[in-house]
Amino acid sequence: MTVIGFHCSHEQIDPARLLRDVQAAEAAGFTAGMSSDHLSPWSSRQGESGYAWSWLGAALATTSLPFGVVTAPGQRYHPAIVAQSIATLGQMFPGRFWAALGSGEASNERVTGGVWPRKEVRDARLVECVGVIRRLLHGEEVSHDGLVTVNRARLWTRADPVPDLVGPAVTPETAARHAAWADGLVTVNQPADTLRRVLAAYRDAGGRGPARLQIHLSWADTEDEALSIAHDQWRSNVLGPPVAWDTESVEAFDLIGETVSPERVCDSVLVSADLGRHAQRLQEYVEMGWDELYLHFVGKDQAPFIDAFGQHVLPQLSPTTPEPQRDLQPSTQGASR
Repeated sequence: MTVIGFHCSHEQIDPARLLRDVQAAEAAGFTAGMSSDHLSPWSSRQGESGYAWSWLGAALATTSLPFGVVTAPGQRYHPAIVAQSIATLGQMFPGRFWAALGSGEASNERVTGGVWPRKEVRDARLVECVGVIRRLLHGEEVSHDGLVTVNRARLWTRADPVPDLVGPAVTPETAARHAAWADGLVTVNQPADTLRRVLAAYRDAGGRGPARLQIHLSWADTEDEALSIAHDQWRSNVLGPPVAWDTESVEAFDLIGETVSPERVCDSVLVSADLGRHAQRLQEYVEMGWDELYLHFVGKDQAPFIDAFGQHVLPQLSPTTPEPQRDLQPSTQGASR
C-alpha cells in the first residue's frame, strides 16, 4: 500500500489553475500533494512561477490532502523565515505538512545578488540552516554565527506536531549525508540501479521516515503526442547537476535545451501512451521500497492526465493516505547558540 501524490509544478501552471488542478486530483483519488518552490521556471515555454507558500495555504485549506514543499533555506530565504513559514502551516493544518530542505539552484537563489557558493559550501550552509530551523520549531531562542547569521530568533506560533524536515537527494552520497538530520527522503526518478543505491545509502546511514519519489511522466493518446509534450516542456531539465545547480537564467536553460533530442528526454521522463505501462512502472517503484510516489505530468494541461490516471492507473495501485506525522527527537547538528 503506497501513497500516490500529485506534484504541483508552479513553473508550468498559474496558481489559480494549479489550485483547481490539485482539487481535481484529490477527487480523482490522489492521496497527497507536493509543491515546487521556484522564483523562475526552467524554460520560457513553461512560463510561470507562482509563490509556493501563499499557494500552499490555499491548497491545504481547500483540500484534505497532506502536502510537502521542496525549498532552499540560506540565501533567497533566511532560515528563521523558513521556520516561521513551516510552523504557521503546521499550526493551521496539524500533521499535514512537511518541508524538504535543499541547497538550492542559482536560478532561484542568485536573485539576492550574493555570491553563489561552491557546492560543498552550500551543503555546509544547509546543515546550519536545518539546525536553526529545527531548534526554532521546537521552541528555542536561537542565535547563530556561521555561514548564516541568526540573532535571538524565536517562533511565537508553533506547530504540534512539528512538521517533518525532509532531505532531498539525487545521489547516494547526498542521501547518506541527509540521514544525519532528515525525517525522510525525497528524490526524483532515475535509472533503477541509481534509485536503489540512493535509497540504500539513506537507510544504511540510519535514515528514518518515509522514502518519497517524484516521478516525471508524460502521457497522451498517442506516443508521438506524449513525446512531443515531454520534449517541449522538460528538455531544459534533463541534464541534472551541476548544470541545474549553476545555470542562472531562463534564457540559458532554453539554449541548453536546444541541444536535447526527444529521445534524450526519455531518460528522465517516463513517456508512454499506454496507461498499463505507466501502472507497471509505478508498481515497480513500490516494489523497490518507495513509500510515497508523487506523479508529475510534465504537460501544462493537467485535466486529461488527472482523469485518465484516476480512472485507469490509481485503482491498480490502491493508494493510501500517508501515515500521521509524529514528533521526533530533534537533531541540532550544525547549529550553535
